[in-house]
Parts: sequence; C-alpha cells; structure tokens
Amino acid sequence: MLKRRLIGIAVGVGALVGGSGLAYADEPYIPLISKGFQHQFWQAVKAGAEQSAKANNVRITFEGPETEAMVDKQIDMLSAALAKKPQALGIAALDTKAAIPLLKRAQNDKIPVIAFDSGVDSDIPLTTCTTDNVAAAALAADKMAELIGNAGEVGVIVHDQTSRTGVDRREGFVNQMKSKHPNVKVVSVQYGAGDHLKSAEIAKAMIQANPNLKGIFGANEGSVDGAAIGVKESGKKLVLIGFDSGKEQKENIRSGLQAGAITQNPVGIGKCTVDSAVKALHGEKLPKKIDTGFFWYDKTNMTDPKIAAVLYD
Repeated sequence: MLKRRLIGIAVGVGALVGGSGLAYADEPYIPLISKGFQHQFWQAVKAGAEQSAKANNVRITFEGPETEAMVDKQIDMLSAALAKKPQALGIAALDTKAAIPLLKRAQNDKIPVIAFDSGVDSDIPLTTCTTDNVAAAALAADKMAELIGNAGEVGVIVHDQTSRTGVDRREGFVNQMKSKHPNVKVVSVQYGAGDHLKSAEIAKAMIQANPNLKGIFGANEGSVDGAAIGVKESGKKLVLIGFDSGKEQKENIRSGLQAGAITQNPVGIGKCTVDSAVKALHGEKLPKKIDTGFFWYDKTNMTDPKIAAVLYD
C-alpha cells in the first residue's frame, strides 16, 4: 500500500477532514465528494462517515461545493481528489453523467468507487448507499393525497433535474399520483437548486398562478424550507410536505405550517459509504445498491426513538 502524507488542508470551500486524532501514513485514504454543505443533511452524512472511518482505521476527507447547483465545482473537487491517488473514493454526484469520465479514470487506476445518496448513469460504482427515493417520494404522494382529501391540485419543488435523487423523487411523486390518486393533479413541477430563497420565490409564484392549489411537496431540505417561507408569505393555508430534516422543518412541523416529511438516514448513508469502501479494499463483493431506509414523520411521532434517531438539526 502506498504511504500517504496527512493532508492538512482539503481542497474546496467547506472541506473537512474526517475522523479524530492523527492520521498515520499507512492508513488507507478515502475522499468523499458530497453535493454541498449548505444543508445539515450533509453534516449528518459526514458524521456517519467519520464514525465508520474511526472504527475502520481509515482516513477520510469530506467536501462539497458551496451549493448544489455547482456541478463544475464538484467535478474540480473530484479531479483534485483523484490526483491524490486515494485507495478508494466516495461520490454523491450532482449530475448523473458529468462525473463519468473521471470515474472511468478511477476505474482504470483500480480505485474502488462507492456512490452515496445519488448514483451515476454507469456501472462503475461498486455499490450505491442510498434511500429508495422512488418509494420514498411515492409515500410522500400518498400522504399528500390523504391530507387533501384525495382530490385537488398540488405542486412540486425539486432541487434539480440532473441528479439521481432529483429525478427519482420527482418521478416517484408524480407517477404515484397518476397511478394511485387520479383525482389529484400535479399542476406544476419547478426546480429551485435546493436554495431556500429561490424555492420561496417559486412557491409564491406557484401559489399565485394556481389559486386552487391545495399542497406543495418540497423534494429536499432547501426546497421545502423555501416552500414554507413562500406559503407563509402568501397567507394561504396549504398542505406542505417535505424531505429530509433540519431545524427549520422540525420547527415548521411542530407549529403546523408543515404537515410532515420523509426522513432519510443520513448518518447511515455516511457509515455505509465508508464501510463499503473498506469492504471493497478487502476484496469483498458488494450489492449494486444498499437501501439505507426512510420514514414518514410528523408532530405525532417525532419523539419516537426510531424516528428521533434519524432526524437532525
């Protein structure tokens, strides 16, 4: 195994060195490239990755661009990580296709690639640690339909249409409505780049353009946090359903502004990513996808130990 020097400064804004204590020269180095740092979701993923790194005696870095709209910045970070010749690599791709040329380079260099949160349109990753986003969004659709009386107009605000999570959550919600709740019509699907301010403006415009709108589904933390601002400023009472967790969502659910949300298991995603990379380094065969689970939560079950364990501030 090649010996690596401890990297004191990781590439990119918000880059964080995982684990605790000193990293020794013979520790396997595994960089993890996330989608961003503006949401607490990624901090929870990082925490899980650090737990696994400590348990497995490996060194990780965990970094991502400032926002989830910065595909080019993520590609630069991926390139810089590969230049350090790591033993393995984790990637949560912002674009399902853009990272593939660099991942082919990793494959050629015999660097095991583990996808997390959002996969790529390639079989290069040995596995993907992720939520079943189609099923999770379908559950959100079921809850929305139930809460609006199984009839009416709803809108969807998604973080992007390039990542696997963005596509799957959109399709999971929309297709579930079409197949299971035909009296509920999705009248608008908009994209806010996971930015709460942009998503707030989208929500306000959506409400104004659709006066009979009964609900909005926000497909990630930033999308629903912004939608909540838009709903509040509009003065209308709508059913608001989100995805992920975070302080704002939890407060909005407690206050009744938001009905509930789908939570993933971000700590579990982080642990799964590093655990899988270590298994790959040991020559173990991995399944093509590892479902890390999801739950519906609202103010009636937020304190349930099983739910509380996967929520974050």
